[in-house]
Amino acid sequence: MSQPFRLSARLRSFRYAFRGILVLMRSEHNAWIHLAATAAACGMGFALGVTRGEWCWIVLAAGAVWTAEAMNTAFELLADATAPAHHPLVGKAKDAAAGAVLIAALASVLIGAMIFGPRLLALVGTG
Repeated sequence: MSQPFRLSARLRSFRYAFRGILVLMRSEHNAWIHLAATAAACGMGFALGVTRGEWCWIVLAAGAVWTAEAMNTAFELLADATAPAHHPLVGKAKDAAAGAVLIAALASVLIGAMIFGPRLLALVGTG
């Protein structure tokens, strides 16, 4: 049976979530790359005046990459805890999780190219 709703429990769950983000940022070097890419995309979005609809795509793309990286990190930590010695199936599963991050990152690069590419080309063309 589930527990009754308690505001204190909900607030505690946010604390755990923020702690998880800190674990991600402290333990994963790729998270720093994602942070730099997110900051660059936001900076370019403001500088180049993207539309509200384009902002939606940028936020969705960045969110997908961050979500994939967080899930990959959680999966790797659980896999390492349950199978500290090398196991071929665990290795394949970890590779697949890393592949999910790559897919999300490549999709976000394509979205960025479609949004920022024409604007950047127009700036260079008017140079």
